[in-house]
Amino acid sequence: MSFRAAAAIAADVRDGTTTARAETEAALVRIAAANGALNAFTAVFTGRALAQADAIDADLAAGRPVGPLAGAPFAVKNLFDVAGVTTVAGSKIRRDAPPATRDATAIRRLTAAGAVLVGALNMDEFAYGFVTENAHDGPTRNPHDRGRIAGGSSGGSAAAVAAGLVPLTLGSDTNGSIRIPASLCGVFGLKPTLGRLSRQGAFPFVESLDHIGPFARSVADLALAYDLMQGPDPLDPLCRRPAEPAAPRLQAIADAPLRVGMLGGWFAQGAFPEVLEALEIVADALQARRGIELPGAEQARAAAFCLTAAEGGELHLDDLKARALDYDPAVRDRLLAGALLPHGVAEAARRYRPIFRDAVAKVFEDFDILLAPASVCPAPGVGQATMDMGGQAVSVRKNLGAYTQPISYIGLPVVTVPLNRPGKLPIGVQVIAPAWREDLALAAALRLEQAGVVAAHRPVEQP
Repeated sequence: MSFRAAAAIAADVRDGTTTARAETEAALVRIAAANGALNAFTAVFTGRALAQADAIDADLAAGRPVGPLAGAPFAVKNLFDVAGVTTVAGSKIRRDAPPATRDATAIRRLTAAGAVLVGALNMDEFAYGFVTENAHDGPTRNPHDRGRIAGGSSGGSAAAVAAGLVPLTLGSDTNGSIRIPASLCGVFGLKPTLGRLSRQGAFPFVESLDHIGPFARSVADLALAYDLMQGPDPLDPLCRRPAEPAAPRLQAIADAPLRVGMLGGWFAQGAFPEVLEALEIVADALQARRGIELPGAEQARAAAFCLTAAEGGELHLDDLKARALDYDPAVRDRLLAGALLPHGVAEAARRYRPIFRDAVAKVFEDFDILLAPASVCPAPGVGQATMDMGGQAVSVRKNLGAYTQPISYIGLPVVTVPLNRPGKLPIGVQVIAPAWREDLALAAALRLEQAGVVAAHRPVEQP
């Protein structure tokens, strides 16, 4: 396996220490060797990857400029459009759909920067889940314990980085689908502000909640990928803001005083002891004030549930009528239930959003950063249906996102940071910033990384 940073690989390619082809071939070998056990990749793009790598090497040989990710391998959740490939979004029902005619905007921007796309990654069907136990493609297994889940719905994306197959991946996050697997697999993940990065070419789930973002093994790689994907996109009406590069400012922000609060109330209910311990360690490192409340967080989570069910059910209604048996049963049942919700339920859920947004904005008048657990517990077992949450047996699939959903509901930027606890199952913490202040969340994460409090885990070899 390789745990080198994407930026370091690119630097070595640019100075001739290695070549883009050599780095790409090495990634393809790693994937072939490890994917049978992990099931992170659902497709590998060997021809495309080698052709792009050769083009980068040719540009270097001719003295032409190459991008800041030149030769760095990356992979994407299989809901992103890849030219010439059918976008399956983890489903059976889309496998006979026509191939995509162009790459998604996020892929185009990363490849323009020299990153080499090597494959597509496993996920919960249509991104509706927190476990990546896909009925059609099988479960993605956690690199730290293959008897446990990687989380979801971007489980393949987190596992591929955690296992050292590639240094950088893309996922999507509607209710926690970047943050949960980043936490369970022990890597860094960024869910930006809703509308910051273009969703063009990413198969939709819930229009009012869908985000895309990167996974990486370091804050520097996370920030670099984020910066390279920024900028308005006429193909995504929500993505209108000019680019605001974060990476150049991070060290200065990290060195300055930050007002940090640790969320309590809803964000402590039912959490496993080791999750609360991880939160306390991060809070100590950032000198956070304790016991900060987000008024209405539980209601916000309920509203996010309603919007997810209603918008998801509406999106899939025609296919549910025609081909219901081709859906993953766990996904189908929830989509059907959502399609049957009265119209007024979704409207009420939407009306609560500005109320909660205003309440959270009031809290942020006193803080730059808020901290919360990223997941209720460390990774549950593959096939595990229930877990203990506050003394009650609750569904794993429905409740892993208890602490992420209120934040998605109002589209705030979050960096999930993995507590540095070698030899133990990973646990992540959400570093939450006000809207459009990804730089604050990334800078706080950088401070924690430089202090050794958080770090991407390296899996222990398993038989």
